[in-house]
Amino acid sequence: MIKKAIVLLSGGLDSTTTLAMAKKKKFEIYAISFDYGQRHKFEIKKAQIIAKKIGVKQHKIIKIDLRQIGGSALTDDINVPERKNGKNSKGIPVTYVPARNTIFLSFALAWAEVLDIQNIFIGVNAIDFSGYPDCRSIFIKAFEKMANLATKMTTEGKKIKIHAPLINLKKSDIIKIGCKLGIDYGITHSCYNPDNSGKSCGKCDSCILRAKGFKEAGIHDPLFER
Repeated sequence: MIKKAIVLLSGGLDSTTTLAMAKKKKFEIYAISFDYGQRHKFEIKKAQIIAKKIGVKQHKIIKIDLRQIGGSALTDDINVPERKNGKNSKGIPVTYVPARNTIFLSFALAWAEVLDIQNIFIGVNAIDFSGYPDCRSIFIKAFEKMANLATKMTTEGKKIKIHAPLINLKKSDIIKIGCKLGIDYGITHSCYNPDNSGKSCGKCDSCILRAKGFKEAGIHDPLFER
């Protein structure tokens, strides 16, 4: 019997590594990405490239206009902050998108019901991350519990599993795993505030975390060879 999984794919480093890990486990992959009005919309093109390169059965891009809600530097007229001296400000940053992972996982769950898939992968990380509350293991566990109460397939005896294989890994360890899996990180995108050509700013929280990860891993980031 073919094992199937839905993988949330943003086009970034973490989600790409998660996709490769699911592929390594011999899952047939159904990737799902979101065009939600984000300022770094360039990541969607990267997700399409990654899905083709790594190989997925189907790649679905869902359009949601979260700019109608706003409240984040990624979906509203709020400047993306730059880290000072490589340090993040205290508290949850303005790049947090309200309920984003809850919304994304809900769409993935709905698609899982349609396709009769019991495994959903998401690349959240609670070690080297920006402090988002929906990247913690307590959230993943709570969503999984909800999913197993709220769907037709689970009331009929099946179980939904939310996989978060990166949840307790440092960024450097994620990069090392990805390199062993043969990922070309040069085709991924991490920046929250790229220019019109998609060039990374190098100053936002996501860029700094990425640079720190490659430095600690002792690996040159191939993104900057292009």
